Amino acid sequence: MLENAGGESPADSASRWESPALGDPPIDLVHLARQCQGDPGLEEELLGLFRALARSLAAQISDPRMGLELKAGVAHKLRGAALAVGARQVACAAAAIEEMARSVCRGEVPDEEQTRAASRAVAALQAAVAETIAEIERLRG
Repeated sequence: MLENAGGESPADSASRWESPALGDPPIDLVHLARQCQGDPGLEEELLGLFRALARSLAAQISDPRMGLELKAGVAHKLRGAALAVGARQVACAAAAIEEMARSVCRGEVPDEEQTRAASRAVAALQAAVAETIAEIERLRG
């Protein structure tokens, strides 16, 4: 199996991203408070915007007609938004899709493996987005 510069195979890299660190909360509230300088109204607004954006972008990534390169572009947007609010699980899952697209561009992943890994990465992203949205809705009451 081919390895990337870090010494792990593309499949290992995807597996690493599919399982965020145990104990990572869906939203890092300390990070969010710092980003919003302790303004609860701004926190609420930012979470609401992220919730809507995450739903939309996750739906785009789930489109089976969309190629991996386009999915990586959407995942990049989602990763940036997730990092802004402290949604590390979503950011990690989105980063996995970006990494797979880079691997494919370098010709490192066989087609069959690419398809399976991409499906797992999209499913992991969907799960992370669903969990994060549920947490946002719980926080917002």
